[in-house]
Amino acid sequence: MDFIFMLTRGDKTVKDCLETVEISIEAGIKHIGFKDIGVDLEILKTLNKVIKDAGARSYLEVVSTTEIDEKNSIAFGTKIGVDMICGGKQTEFAMAKIQGTNIKYLPFVGTPIGHPTTLTGSPSDISYECADIVEKGCYGADLLAFRSIDSDPIELVKVARKSLNEAYLLVAGDIDSIERIEEVFYAGARGFTVGSAIFNGKFSNTHDFFENLSIVQNKTNDLNRSHGAEGKI
Repeated sequence: MDFIFMLTRGDKTVKDCLETVEISIEAGIKHIGFKDIGVDLEILKTLNKVIKDAGARSYLEVVSTTEIDEKNSIAFGTKIGVDMICGGKQTEFAMAKIQGTNIKYLPFVGTPIGHPTTLTGSPSDISYECADIVEKGCYGADLLAFRSIDSDPIELVKVARKSLNEAYLLVAGDIDSIERIEEVFYAGARGFTVGSAIFNGKFSNTHDFFENLSIVQNKTNDLNRSHGAEGKI
């Protein structure tokens, strides 16, 4: 399972992302992401380059709330060459945009609402959508399981895992404890994101940023080693 550290707080890229990414790279983080809102696009372009130049993989998560803004963000991510575009619901548009590139797309499943984003959708809805996006050739799905307002988060992860077969399942949003990391791992996630919880010091009483980052990375490594699992993209 992959730990994707998001340079985000409150569903927005943090203003000091260019400074924070350097600390993340020093800590050995190999999967680093950012949202399509919060800072100027030129900063995101530079941020993506820093991540990739360091040998890490870059993730752009689309949390814009209108169709045109989603499409603009997907086009931007394609233009700057991120490794993974996550979120949004413009599947056909995204698949056409990334054709001929090495970029992978993980659309949201369920119905994202507002910003910060919440999620609606029953397990059967999630199951259907996961099967549909695999049919359309997507690399996998971005599931805001713990943002669900009407379903059990882990049930959603389990049904998504089953319907995706071998496709990638990213669980994003509100993973703010070691227990939740373990839950998504055992339910079948291939990756998970943490952003605000690290900036807010949820994993350590000291609230030290580097310590919180290391705790999540070390826990992910321990889970992978103990179960013979390796995060692969």
